Amino acid sequence: MQTIQPKAGSKEWIALAVLALPTLLVSMDTTVVYLAVPSISQALKPSSSQQLWVTDIYGFLECGFLITMGTVGDRIGRRKLLIIGAIAFAIASGMAAFAQTANLLIASRAVLGIAGATLLPSTLSMIRNMFHNDNQRNFAVGLWTTCFSTGTMLGPVVGGFLLTHFWWGSVFLMSVPVMVLFLILGPLLLPEFKDPGTARFDFTSVILLLVTILPITYGIKELAEKSLEPVMLIPVLIGGIFGIIFFRRQKKLPDPLINLSLFKMPLFRIALVTTCIALFMWCGIFLFVGQYLQLALGMTPLAAGLWTLPAAIISTISCSFADPLSKLVPKPLLITLALLTMGAGLTVFTRINTDLTVMLIASMLISTGCGMAVTLSMGNVMTAAPPERAGAAAGISETITTLGGSFGIALLGSIGVAVYRFDFLWIKGGSVPQTAIHAASSTFGAAVEVANQLPAAAHHSLLLMARSAFLDSFRISATVAAVLMFTVALVVGRMFWKNNKSQISNIK
Repeated sequence: MQTIQPKAGSKEWIALAVLALPTLLVSMDTTVVYLAVPSISQALKPSSSQQLWVTDIYGFLECGFLITMGTVGDRIGRRKLLIIGAIAFAIASGMAAFAQTANLLIASRAVLGIAGATLLPSTLSMIRNMFHNDNQRNFAVGLWTTCFSTGTMLGPVVGGFLLTHFWWGSVFLMSVPVMVLFLILGPLLLPEFKDPGTARFDFTSVILLLVTILPITYGIKELAEKSLEPVMLIPVLIGGIFGIIFFRRQKKLPDPLINLSLFKMPLFRIALVTTCIALFMWCGIFLFVGQYLQLALGMTPLAAGLWTLPAAIISTISCSFADPLSKLVPKPLLITLALLTMGAGLTVFTRINTDLTVMLIASMLISTGCGMAVTLSMGNVMTAAPPERAGAAAGISETITTLGGSFGIALLGSIGVAVYRFDFLWIKGGSVPQTAIHAASSTFGAAVEVANQLPAAAHHSLLLMARSAFLDSFRISATVAAVLMFTVALVVGRMFWKNNKSQISNIK
């Protein structure tokens, strides 16, 4: 006899709307800083390495603590953890807004990342608890994914508006009133969920997970900053060694921090690969878009944000229509086509120049594919994992999502910095002093600042040099990304094909 699944009422749907507040902010905070990079560069004068840290330390620490905070929420209560995280997020946002140095801003972004990690797992796990009907839960998870994607895409638009009317710190300060609203509505409308039988919390695994991620991140950044010196491979190797120790420990623990048995499920593995690579490419390439619009084309932050709006709209639409389309087109084929669409967009980016048409077409193709792929893959994660492991599956999926986006920023950003600096090695001074060329070779933002201090002729020449070097770095980074994207699309398609053949064989 089939069990009747109770349907959620109006209270649960209102609670879902409340959960949208932290979900939007946490995702938006990943990209809202993109357009602020030139203003931050001018105000705080960060090095190229510090500039990368400002943009992606948030995602890395969020990623490092997602699984940990999901476990904490099970122990102390998910609503309680949401409230604690919202308070921490509001305080850290204020710290970031009024930071006086690059290091203080990096530290504030780090606290924001940890606070964000307390919010995302709890919002998704609460949806799992509030919606017991499969159809309603799938729809609610789809809305959550759409909300997360919308926040990521709206980050540059909102950031552009704020930067036009206020100082750069306003992109962080906007989080405070929204979190205050959540702190008022959350305790009134959100139910509490707590697992009284939670297993022992393993602090050693938490430390091992962090010392795996952070040294690798540091090594990647320093490889770009130190002109690809081999000695900077040491942190990457150290992180890899700790990663091996971490996964070996998970195999031995009766209650591991990451349940490795989930990775034995083919559909789960495919979903993680798809989500990781989609966010890797999207976050990595859009790091260039903000600088391209403001520095290469000289747009105001608001104008730059508005030019990213078409991509934001198409991403939201693709997320919303992903589930209905999967009823018409087989989901494996739809996911593979979504990845190929992203590859097409990256290919268009390899032709980037001063023509905005190229940027619009490329960004809309990438956003369409990314929104579709991530939404469908998140649904696959929840489908593949058995109900008793749904919380662990959600934590792993969010970790992979955040890690993919952060590595995209770190790797493609590092490639871009390296190519930019390499181009400057071949530039002859002419009317531009050699000291100015040397100062401009660190970042595009630094070049604009140096150019503003030069006479008209030298100013124009230096900007042309910097723009040419930046466009080269953009095109080469897009080429690397496109090759990787098409390769992964073929791999994912083959994984789906093998999984389908295996299922047919089992039936026979």
